[in-house]
Formats: sequence, structure tokens, C-alpha cells
Amino acid sequence: MIGRRFDANGAHFAFTDRWGGVSAVPYEELNLGGAVGDDPGAVLANRSLAAGSLGLDPARVVWMNQVHGADVAGVEGPWGDAEVPSVDALVTARRGLALAVLTADCVPVLLADPVAGVAAAAHAGRPGMVAGVVPAAVEAMTGLGADPARIVARTGPSVCGRCYEVPEAMRDEVAAVEPDAAAETSWGTPAVDVAAGVRAQLARLGVRDVEDAGICTLESRDHYSYRRDRTTGRLAGYVWLDAESSRGATPGSPAGKS
Repeated sequence: MIGRRFDANGAHFAFTDRWGGVSAVPYEELNLGGAVGDDPGAVLANRSLAAGSLGLDPARVVWMNQVHGADVAGVEGPWGDAEVPSVDALVTARRGLALAVLTADCVPVLLADPVAGVAAAAHAGRPGMVAGVVPAAVEAMTGLGADPARIVARTGPSVCGRCYEVPEAMRDEVAAVEPDAAAETSWGTPAVDVAAGVRAQLARLGVRDVEDAGICTLESRDHYSYRRDRTTGRLAGYVWLDAESSRGATPGSPAGKS
């Protein structure tokens, strides 16, 4: 269920695998994506199971409608009855509130400055990485008092540069924006390494504490891969900061579908 978890000075980062949920084929088992054709009841049950395994209240997990762009939404609390924003990054200065990102080959990027009490989650596919969603998320964090030198960054399972084959022209277009993302497949054809591009962007921003899950979703049958299977589920990455106290906490409504 929780394939990788990292904890650092009151900041928590977690990435799911595909096991331990209730979804049926072809979404088996722990599909957390609400817009892939799975039974909505199964998705809600899976979200509750995943949150519970992390000690989180599922009503205090905030999701987004991801669109492969670079827009960032600030989060003060659960969306409740409000429309879930179409963005590719969330940022909050609310301790105890969890931010979630869905992926099935793209890079989930989780960020936190435990001192400032600021966290962010970003969805970095090839288009989003090129558009600058990760720098946009870091900029939003600094606007809330975060310091890039203190930011802890964790990236989750994603398709690796050895497997993400693309036309040569596409690789050249990506490399013109982010040279570190240019790659070659294990069989010698043009490829893109989105995770390498994300790491390069973080380094230029002054974020030094960066760690990757080291799992290729296309190679791992324990993880969903859209590129491999097309009709499939979604993994999730979660980031949250320890609540200083229960003072000021308000109950949340169920998270919107993503």
C-alpha cells in the first residue's frame, strides 16, 4: 500500500504502490484516481484506506484536478463543496493538512520546509516540467516564508529515462528548455528523463535535500503505468507537516475527485 515513506523533522512524505485496495481489474487494487473509469465508491474506499495507513483523516487530504500545466493553488483547508481547481501544484502553510498528487508515470514532487511550516505537492509530467511547475511551486512556497535551502524534496516512482522513448524532435524540444532531461533508452533511441529534469531545476533553485524513490513505473508491476497499460489506476504522493497543536483546527469535508 505505502511503497515508500520518508520523514524529516516533522515533515512527512509518502508514495503508494498499487496493492492493498479494493479496485477490480484493470485498476487493481489501490487506484486513487477518480477520473480513470474506476468505480467511484472503490476510489473513495481506497483513499480512506491509504489515508488511514498514514494516520491521516481522509477528509483532511486535499486533491487537485491535474492538467499538465504549471499553475499553483494555495490551500487553506479542504475544498468542501467548492470546485476542485485545475492546477498541477498545491501549496499550504497549514500544518496537519495533507496535499496529494496523482501519477502513473509522471513525477510526483513533494516539498516541505518544516521550519517555515510550508508544504507543496507538484505533478511534473513532461509538459509540466517544461512549463516550470516545480519552480512555480518553490516560488509559491518562498512567498509563504519557505527558504529553498531548508526545503526537503522527495520525488516518487515515475517512468525512467531508460524507458521513456520519444521522437527525436520531442527530445530536442525538451532539451532546449531543460538539457538535463535529454536521455537515451536502454535500446539506444531518443528518450526524456523527467525526474532528471526536476532534479536539475531543484538544484538551480537552491534545494539541496533531494531524494528519489528510485522506481521506474513502467518496469515495476507493483506500480501503475499509463505508458505500459493505458487503462490503469493512479498512484498518489502525500506530503504533510506535523500539527503544532489542535488549536485552530477545523473539521474538513470529503476531498473532491481528481
